[in-house]
Amino acid sequence: MIKVVIAEDDPQIAEIQRRFLERIEGFELIGIAHRLSEAEDLIEIMQPDLLLLDIQFPCGTGFDLLRKIRADNNAIDVIMITAAKEVETLREALHGGVFDYILKPLVFERLQETLHNYQQHLKKLRTFETLVQSDVDRVLPRNGNPQETVAHEAVRLPKGIDAITLENVHKVFTQRDDAINAEEVGDIIGASRTTARRYLEYMVSCSELSAEVSYGSVGRPERRYQRTS
Repeated sequence: MIKVVIAEDDPQIAEIQRRFLERIEGFELIGIAHRLSEAEDLIEIMQPDLLLLDIQFPCGTGFDLLRKIRADNNAIDVIMITAAKEVETLREALHGGVFDYILKPLVFERLQETLHNYQQHLKKLRTFETLVQSDVDRVLPRNGNPQETVAHEAVRLPKGIDAITLENVHKVFTQRDDAINAEEVGDIIGASRTTARRYLEYMVSCSELSAEVSYGSVGRPERRYQRTS
């Protein structure tokens, strides 16, 4: 589990972030701070992996905390979630080494995409013992291959695939490891077998699920789906 701290001065916005985070597998919220001093204490005591950081606080800015984190050589990664739309603010965030910069109002799909990218980033780093240039380019596509970054940003869900329904299908397979068919998935998420099959086949194409053909008691073949290991 990736341990996360939220630093956001608005309690309602922090609550939205908390609820969004609970819907994304692999992340554990270990603290919420509404003041910079609280965030600093949580980071020091809880040693989180990731900080979701706002910029504007009653006493200072998120950049004050970011600079202190970097000065202390703290290994925590930072994603900024802010209403600040100024280009210079983005430049300062990038100079501070943030992993991503998300504008408010926060949209679940945008946060989900960023956190999934962060998970993949960590997985890539764990596969290397020493580096060659192609490895660096895979980890830092914005530096090694700008076209790869552009292509990634252009990726969107295909027609007929809704993000909320897709997330519901994801949840089915986070709660069980056995192989199930489209009709069973449809019953769980409240959708037809045809709709469930469409989402299942999409997840197979993304290598998130594997599918195998089995035969029922009357010999009728059916595809059963299981989460890839």
